[in-house]
Amino acid sequence: MHRRDVLKLGATLTSAGMLGLPWPRHGFADSRSLRERADAKGLVFGCAVKSPQLGTDMPYTDLIATQANMLVHEYELKRKNVEPSPGQYVFAGADKAMNFAADNGQAVRGHTLCWFQANPDWLEDALMVPVAQREQLLISYIDRVIDRYGSRMQSWDVVNEVIEPQQADWNGMRTDNPWWRALGERHIDIAFHAAKEKAGEAKLYLNDYSVENDVRWNEDRRNTTLRLLERLKKRDVPIEGYGIQGHLKPYRDRFEPEVFAKFLRELEGFGLQVMVTEFDVADVDGPADPAERDADIAAVTKSFLDTALDSPACAGVLCWGITDEYSWLSDLEKYKRADGTKTRGLPYDDQYRPKPMWDAIAAALDAAPARVPT
Repeated sequence: MHRRDVLKLGATLTSAGMLGLPWPRHGFADSRSLRERADAKGLVFGCAVKSPQLGTDMPYTDLIATQANMLVHEYELKRKNVEPSPGQYVFAGADKAMNFAADNGQAVRGHTLCWFQANPDWLEDALMVPVAQREQLLISYIDRVIDRYGSRMQSWDVVNEVIEPQQADWNGMRTDNPWWRALGERHIDIAFHAAKEKAGEAKLYLNDYSVENDVRWNEDRRNTTLRLLERLKKRDVPIEGYGIQGHLKPYRDRFEPEVFAKFLRELEGFGLQVMVTEFDVADVDGPADPAERDADIAAVTKSFLDTALDSPACAGVLCWGITDEYSWLSDLEKYKRADGTKTRGLPYDDQYRPKPMWDAIAAALDAAPARVPT
C-alpha cells in the first residue's frame, strides 16, 4: 500500500472517529504527526513493525505509514526466522516490510545480524567445528543478509546484547551466548568487519539494554559498555553507533536525567552516533487507574527523550511498536499486569487512540535542537 492511499484511509478513519481523540490535542498548535515533527528537526522517529499486520490491519497500517519516518523489523530479520535450516533463507516477511517502507518513503534499520537469542535450533551443533568454520557461519550469514538489503538500510544492529556483568566473564561480557562460546569476544570484531565490507553508507551499531536508570545494576552495565567500547576502538573495530534500547520500567527502576546525560556524554567521546532503538515503558506494578499510569508514563517519556535528544550524537528514537494492541510487553510474563489488561507502554492504546505518551513524544521532538545535515 502506498503512502498516499494510507493517508487517504487515515483521513477517513479520523473523520469517522475510529482513531480516537481530536487533533490538535493538549495545547499543540498544529496537527502534525510524529513523523512530520521529527522530519522538521532532522531526527528519526519510527517504530518496529510486524509484517503480517501491514495491509491487513488497516488502522495499524495507517499509523505506521503516517507516524514513522523509519521502520525496523520486529522479528523478521532475526536468524531463527531468516535461516530456519542451514542454507535455507526465508525473506518474505522482511521483504514485505522493506517494500512497505519504500512505498511510503521511510528509512529502515536492520535488526539484528548477531545475537545470542533467536538463533535456529541447528546453529549450536553447527558451531562444533574448527574455529575457521565457526567464523564462516557468522560471516556468510552477514554477507547474505546485507547483500540483499544493504543499500536500503540506514543502519544495522550488527551485534545485539553482548554485555551481562552478572555472568562469569571478568570483563562483564555475556557468556551464555553461542557466539561467545564459539569465538569469545572476537565474535564482535568478526561481525563488524564483515558488515563493514558490505554495508556501504549504513551506520554499524552495537545495541544493548538497561543503561538508562539510576540503579546499581544499570551503572554496572554502563561501566561495562564503556570498557568494551574502549577495547573495540583500540582494536580498530569499525563500530559507528551505539543503540540504547530504552525499555523503561519506571515503577521498578528510577530514571534520573543527569545520570543518563552523563552516559550520553561519555558515548559522545567515542565519536559514535547514538539512537534510542526500542523505546517503550512497562507499566507493571503501576497504579490500577489507567489514567494515572498514562500520566506517569508520559512524564518519564518526556524526561527520557528530552535528555536523549539534547545530545548532539542522538539521531532520534524508535519505539518498539506503535500500539499497545501488539506490544511484546503484554506477552512477556514478567511484564504482564495482574489485572489481565494490556500494558500501556506505547504511543497508541489497543484501540489505536493516541495517549499522553504521544503528547510527550511530540513535545520532546518539538523541543529538540535541530540537527544540521552532514
